[in-house]
Amino acid sequence: MKIDEIMTLIQAVSDSTLTSFELVEGDTRICLKREKEKSKIVTVAAPAVDPAVTAQMVSAAAGMAGAAPVPAAAQAPAPAGGGEAASENGDAAAGNVVASPLVGTFYAAASPDAEPFVKVGDTVKKGQVLGIIEAMKLMNEIESEYDGVVEAVLVKNEDVVEYGQPLFRIR
Repeated sequence: MKIDEIMTLIQAVSDSTLTSFELVEGDTRICLKREKEKSKIVTVAAPAVDPAVTAQMVSAAAGMAGAAPVPAAAQAPAPAGGGEAASENGDAAAGNVVASPLVGTFYAAASPDAEPFVKVGDTVKKGQVLGIIEAMKLMNEIESEYDGVVEAVLVKNEDVVEYGQPLFRIR
């Protein structure tokens, strides 16, 4: 077998989904193996959302479209989870807010029968997992961007969340 033919075989195995190939020709044996690629899950932290800036953007967009301005109550997402998630004035900006870095389904625990990653009152460290967002069958861990105490969980388990939506408030 000539070197050009061997190089063609190597290229064919590299371009295909084959993980191994073996060719026996007389006394010559060629065995080619390709390592499987390991998938990586990369989580991206979203910047903190400032409700005042969001309100200005919504008002500006409504003005360009010729629509009436959206009332302030409709602009900010309502805290979920009952009384424990709502503060006295309902202000999500009081404290550090961890926002959703992507659109998907929020999960508070690793499995349906497991304890939530964090609850209101828990002390967290920067980089600690707070929850999971499933997007396109990939589980993306949401990590704390701050050290502190979980003041509020702003979404419920299995809620669909949007990009930039506040998920947790940490003081």
